[in-house]
Amino acid sequence: MATETAPTTLREAIIFFADYDNCRKAIEAIRWPDGVIGCPRCGSEHVTYLENARLWKCYEKHPKAKFSLKVGTIFEDSAVGLEKWLPALWLLTNCKNGISSYELARALGVTQKTAWFMLSRLRLALHGGKADKMSGHVEAGETYIGGKARNMHVAKRKRMGISQGKSMAGKIAVMGLLDRHGKDGVSQVRLTVLAGRKKGHLQPVVRECVESGSTVFTDAHFSYQGISRDYTHNVIDHAEAYVDGNIHTNGCENFWSLLKRTIKGTYVSIEPFHLFRYLDEQAFRFNKRKLTDAARFVLALNGIIGKRLTYAALTGAMEPETC
Repeated sequence: MATETAPTTLREAIIFFADYDNCRKAIEAIRWPDGVIGCPRCGSEHVTYLENARLWKCYEKHPKAKFSLKVGTIFEDSAVGLEKWLPALWLLTNCKNGISSYELARALGVTQKTAWFMLSRLRLALHGGKADKMSGHVEAGETYIGGKARNMHVAKRKRMGISQGKSMAGKIAVMGLLDRHGKDGVSQVRLTVLAGRKKGHLQPVVRECVESGSTVFTDAHFSYQGISRDYTHNVIDHAEAYVDGNIHTNGCENFWSLLKRTIKGTYVSIEPFHLFRYLDEQAFRFNKRKLTDAARFVLALNGIIGKRLTYAALTGAMEPETC
């Protein structure tokens, strides 16, 4: 999409993608960078474009010989046009605190249910997959995501067995690993939803994501005791201080602030089984924060290929599909 007319702002993106030809060229450049169109079902290059129908036809003998740009992407089987999908992706990747399904529904002229499904599919495009291990100086921290007991109805507190004081009941533990000097000197974060905060929950994540011999900074939580066998373990006890030279976990604390501001201010309520999608979204924007809006959008657009999320899989009626 590196053309002179490529959009650099939201206003330009809305105008640019209102033209179907621009949508087609943008996705073609991502899917077939060499310019040779191939059938997503059989791989044959013996295809022709049917301009009036906005479809390609494969001349190999197999079912569903006709295919659109959406086939083989997260947009597959969606009745929503690309002129709405692409601005939605622009908004999701560039709104610093995210965008709610109600806000997106008003902006695009679709129902809230459709907007929620669209955002869930787009978050799948932001999932980076398995990454290389972190190294160097890495901060490790954890937090709980969930509503405050004092804001719950008394009947709900009683049902969940929660006292009105501080309680972790009903909340989800999330662990964050922050590479202070990441790629190009920009700190990078990686997030994992945990079943708890015991040693058996935290330490395997550290060992899976951080190279042995690296320097790991944590607070004084007892569950980190023992990782010094594989890492240089520096501990800051928050009961005494928050910073001791370069020993601190303030990078993680900063990210938790951004994450919770997004959840409380934009999304308000998140079901635990969807939490990982919102973590992918926030981690993507944080890790790519130094890019321009256009570059961040193009990077996210590269993630639409070979992924699919149906409504049944999203709502738990069946297992997710893969292309």
